[in-house]
Amino acid sequence: MKTRYLIGLLMSAGIVLGAIFASTANAADPIVLHIYMQPMARALPFYVGIEKGFFTRHGLNVEIEFTESSEKQSVGLASGKADIVYSAVDNAVAMVEVAKKDVVIVSGGDSGTNEFYVQNYVKDFSDIRGHAVVVDQTNTAYALQAKKILAQQGLKTDDYKLNPVGNGALRLKSMVEDKNNAASILNLPYSLQAAALGMKSLGRTTDMLGPYQAAGAFTLRSWANANANTLEQYIAAFVESLRWTLDMRNRAEAVSLLADKFKLPKNIAERTYELMSDPTFGFAPDAKFNMEGFKNVLAVRAETEGVMPAAPERYVDLSYYERAMKLVK
Repeated sequence: MKTRYLIGLLMSAGIVLGAIFASTANAADPIVLHIYMQPMARALPFYVGIEKGFFTRHGLNVEIEFTESSEKQSVGLASGKADIVYSAVDNAVAMVEVAKKDVVIVSGGDSGTNEFYVQNYVKDFSDIRGHAVVVDQTNTAYALQAKKILAQQGLKTDDYKLNPVGNGALRLKSMVEDKNNAASILNLPYSLQAAALGMKSLGRTTDMLGPYQAAGAFTLRSWANANANTLEQYIAAFVESLRWTLDMRNRAEAVSLLADKFKLPKNIAERTYELMSDPTFGFAPDAKFNMEGFKNVLAVRAETEGVMPAAPERYVDLSYYERAMKLVK
């Protein structure tokens, strides 16, 4: 009788221990997600999500890779090296229309924090004539914004040269090293760094062009279909990270993290955080997709590239976002 009791006890213990070990193994093996983006202050929620455990709580191990250009992001996504790209969503449109890749935008993110910065010798837009405008690529996103703004100011495309150098850090570097690079659209923190170096802003792009859906998350449609649960967990974790980031109770810690990751002086980190917190200029609450802003993205592309894109629904599927919001805590 005692023997049977001991055997039963040991079997029960084995079951419990097995469950514990299985649970531990599952917790120790989160799904690895490779996220490509450009180095920019709006990477802050990703740092928060990693350091505060939001991604881990959703079973994810997020690995961020900063790229030199949007072209590197597109190549990485198409090749499968990147699972998700967080970048200007016009790049997703370009992947569909130019590269003929079946890419889908799954969430919003922000309005870009973009300003049209110029060298201190530029008094108005007409002074850009005969000089270069520094861009990421010549046919996507903020380069198209620059072309439309310059057209509004009476400049034709042969009045200036587009100089494609890559991300915001590289665009600022190019302006510092060569004064013939008269202008660029810069976002945070590079816009504030440009101002500290004596350059000046001719205005916010959203003031000149209207609402604009800038950065958001996009991926291959085939990957989204095959990894729907993972994608939804990612969106939920990002929204939680963004909520923590924008909560004023966490401001001091968020500013400190921003200063540390981007090696920024405290005053620039604080001003960067303040500007990113403006929903009309920086982060969209809960990374909500701005459909009006996206229609403007398509309109800018149509006007500057001379090719009419498809309806917004061709590029966007917010069903993943809608399901993800039910997972947000």
